[in-house]
Amino acid sequence: MSPRAGADPGGGIDPRIRKRRDEIEQGRARRRARRTAGVLGAAALVAGGVALLHTPWFDAQVVTVTGAHPHTPASAIEAAAGLAHHPPLLSIDPGTAAARVESLPFIASAQVRRHWPDGVTIAVTERVPVATMAGPAGSWSELDGRGRTLAVGAARAPGLPVLIVHGPTGPVPPAPTGSTLAPAAGPGLAVARTLPAAFAAQVVSVTVAPDGTVDLALDSGLTVQIGTDTDLTAKYEDVAAIIAHAPLQGAHTIDVTVPQSPTVS
Repeated sequence: MSPRAGADPGGGIDPRIRKRRDEIEQGRARRRARRTAGVLGAAALVAGGVALLHTPWFDAQVVTVTGAHPHTPASAIEAAAGLAHHPPLLSIDPGTAAARVESLPFIASAQVRRHWPDGVTIAVTERVPVATMAGPAGSWSELDGRGRTLAVGAARAPGLPVLIVHGPTGPVPPAPTGSTLAPAAGPGLAVARTLPAAFAAQVVSVTVAPDGTVDLALDSGLTVQIGTDTDLTAKYEDVAAIIAHAPLQGAHTIDVTVPQSPTVS
């Protein structure tokens, strides 16, 4: 019987087939080597890129604070954002940095943006103080319109009315810095933050009674009975009209608790 095609007479594999198989296996080995080299090269490139981004060339060297912040130094804002030591831009989380800035007493909002290769901007808005409040040991607290304590000092801040709150269980003290007043202060804060320009400068104090009604003391010695913190616009219009046009000699009280039906006594 003649030998089977593809086999050599000795019973082995035809040398041509063996050569072809070897060539195929070598090709596979070369492709595997190329893939491995590609993966290693890409990993090295990524590692090199990450290392480069952590060099001083890509640090937060230029930090700019924008927005009006008269009560908060730029250095305090940068420190709160974690940028005082110029960290790599890659390691800065804008959301986390903004939240830390917003924890500062006067800061109402903050937005942090990275600018490659070496810049960061922090845009801030500050809370506006609308009242001051006497605290323990002769201290005075500045409050915003929501009752947040912005600062505590030994002297009363000029130009702000004094907020006095008598709650159901007694006088309400100011909250610690960065914290908010008790709900009993709500009516007085609503009045303090909405006082109109027509007579706001004349208001010396805003007093909240235990029943939630509000009185104003004016620098003229007059007391304005506001009542509840509803219909404030109409009540303010009544007060402004009376101050501007009514004869007030000998008067002690302006009662606008019923809008558009004020009385002077």
